Amino acid sequence: MSMWGGRFEQGSAAEFRDFNDSLKFDYVLAPYDIQASQAWVNALAGEGLLSSEEQQHLLHGLDELAKDVALNPKLPLQSNAEDIHSWVEAELQERIGRVARKLHTGRSRNDLVATDLRLWAIAKAKLIGEQILAAINTLIEFAERYENAVMPGYTHLQRAQPVLIAHWALAYVEMLERDFDRLSQASDRAMIAPLGCGALAGSGIAIDRSAIAKELDLREPARNSLDAVSDRDFVLELLSVASIGMVHLSRLSEDIVFYTSGEAGFFLLGDQISSGSSLMPQKKNPDVFELIRGKTGRVAGHLQAMLMTVKGLPLAYNKDMQEDKEGFFDALEQWQRCLAIAAYAIPYLSVDLAKAEAAAMLGYSNATDLADYMVSKGIPFRDAHDLSGQLVLRAISQQCALEALPLATMQAVCQAIDEDVYPALALTAGMNRRSALGGTAPVRVQGAIRRARLRYQAHAAALTHIRQARLTDVPAIADLIRYWAGKGEHLPRQEQDIMQAIHTFAVAEIDGNVVGCGALYVYGTGLAEVRSLGLREGLQGKGLGAEIVQFLLDQARNLGIARVIALTRSPAFFAKLGFEIADKSRWPEKVMKDCEFCPRKHACDETGLEIRL
Repeated sequence: MSMWGGRFEQGSAAEFRDFNDSLKFDYVLAPYDIQASQAWVNALAGEGLLSSEEQQHLLHGLDELAKDVALNPKLPLQSNAEDIHSWVEAELQERIGRVARKLHTGRSRNDLVATDLRLWAIAKAKLIGEQILAAINTLIEFAERYENAVMPGYTHLQRAQPVLIAHWALAYVEMLERDFDRLSQASDRAMIAPLGCGALAGSGIAIDRSAIAKELDLREPARNSLDAVSDRDFVLELLSVASIGMVHLSRLSEDIVFYTSGEAGFFLLGDQISSGSSLMPQKKNPDVFELIRGKTGRVAGHLQAMLMTVKGLPLAYNKDMQEDKEGFFDALEQWQRCLAIAAYAIPYLSVDLAKAEAAAMLGYSNATDLADYMVSKGIPFRDAHDLSGQLVLRAISQQCALEALPLATMQAVCQAIDEDVYPALALTAGMNRRSALGGTAPVRVQGAIRRARLRYQAHAAALTHIRQARLTDVPAIADLIRYWAGKGEHLPRQEQDIMQAIHTFAVAEIDGNVVGCGALYVYGTGLAEVRSLGLREGLQGKGLGAEIVQFLLDQARNLGIARVIALTRSPAFFAKLGFEIADKSRWPEKVMKDCEFCPRKHACDETGLEIRL
């Protein structure tokens, strides 16, 4: 079925249809085309262009069609429709009759495809976000497993200084976290509703586009019809994010390929993630990581192709834009698959602890420690650097390690060197010396692992049920606080107070209903408190409360807050989240603000806890 046949006296040539039609790849948009069509039906009914009976008939038909597509996503491919939009209309008409011909009233395929593609991108970004977090989690677990293991760090692929293996893993956690943030931001910017913009100039019907955006769970309607139907910057942005993410995975893969090689041998590949050679029986190949590395060019290539597609296009829609889909679909699919296989494979990596530590001691990697030692004796660093280099030359000529040089040999180069140089050159001493923030000292890495775990939990919470509260949530939040205040767990709060402080609240949401809340109150001194934490009765023990707290802690971290407190009758709950018992008298801010007015002031049975971020 064609959506534009009235203007033409003859049908399209088969060759043209084969070249022009897009159903063979845009069929994946079917669920989103149906979703957009349902919102459009309600909008038409709202303007009186559909009777209530017609509205229900169309919605029922679309709902049944959605169920069938869910059972068989390739169902549209059984037809010869031009694209997914014409397939939905033709299929709907076959099922419910001529009333389906009213569905396209006031809309165009231009605003419809722009809407469908945004909905698909947002849904796909959520799935990819889950895979990024899975990969982050496996890297954190790897860091925890090898928290104290040492290997050589490299610059220019030459041994440079020893690092903790956990420190190496956490470097990629940082990269993947930024990928997650970029993906979240790009997804948020994609949450614009083009539907109702027509072909380019707007719909001829005074449709309520804000209601459409709300029904589609998008942030707002597009503000300009020309922009809405013709720009694909959200595609470019997500392709860019995917390319950067794949580069990070590629670098991770390259490290693993090298570390598992015979030349390094620090890491060992599990049989589950290895392949062999058809000729050489001794081989054990890191194919998983090589494939990830290889697919990076494929994803980055899709970004370049899309940039070239849109760079010279005039407003508004042009058929060139049909090329926005195949590469986009493939790029995000490949990124998702690579993240998933990386998360699966990393737990099958192990470390040869002895070999890695022995390698960390080679290559005179403690030469900088020797220079630092001389600096501690009052020698300027530039001089110490030169003297340390001279001693490296002597060690090379004697074919021994720096720490194996006799004291007399060292003193011949620098008289300030004494017997205490040998403990300073030990591997552990050098590691402990790197104790500045971000360094590889064990005490720093231990704290970094803990903070990475907390950030991971906060990201996971934000991706599932937890979000920033909105003004429309005030009644639900008030009901929750009122319920728990009645049980003596909270101080009562008026709706007006909650509304004024809505920016401090986070809510837990299930099936569109607010089922939990919590707030981060910041005192004038910069201390913050988790308060007004509560869930709907019966939902305790399912992790929602922990997710709310993790979300609030992440907000505190982003605000630069160093300490967060909680006053509770459930200290074990907060202790599991990293809070520690604290002396309430050390919180004058809390005492003056709330405790002085609490009816239980002289018989307080709550425990004070705090966490340092």
